[in-house]
Amino acid sequence: MTDIKTTEERSRNMAAIKGKDTKPEMIVRKYLFSRGLRFRVQGRKLPGTPDIVFPKYKTAIFVNGCFWHGHEGCKHFRLPKSNVEFWKEKIERNIARDVRNETELKALGWRVIRVWECEIKTVKGREEYLKHLYDRIVNPTQSYLIETDMGKPSIAAEPESEQSYGNNNHS
Repeated sequence: MTDIKTTEERSRNMAAIKGKDTKPEMIVRKYLFSRGLRFRVQGRKLPGTPDIVFPKYKTAIFVNGCFWHGHEGCKHFRLPKSNVEFWKEKIERNIARDVRNETELKALGWRVIRVWECEIKTVKGREEYLKHLYDRIVNPTQSYLIETDMGKPSIAAEPESEQSYGNNNHS
């Protein structure tokens, strides 16, 4: 299958995709700020440049787009039908980079929380998810069960287990 857009059109479309201050990121930031949490944005001094950084809690949050970070099992993640090999390799590199950055952050003593776009995309369940996220930040020793958009429970708990990409373990 060939692309219906010219190379120039496709390039312009891809260049317009935001890497920071995305809608899901803004939803998370506004909610946490409204609850009184103060944070840094785009922690450039930390591995992976986390989207939201809480120095007080030594917690870094990545707000991931399901497509770009290969959220397997998610209805929002599908490889394009054209240029499949390119996209497969691109997504695999992104996942490997995510794992590497998370490992480096944990080695520095940081807690890492990964918020997936699908978990806050729809209004239904968003408030409950964000409440649990807030609690997870300020009470890191508590265990929380979060019902995801896809109807599967996701454990958001400490102590942290290994990050698992591909089984909807949203830790």
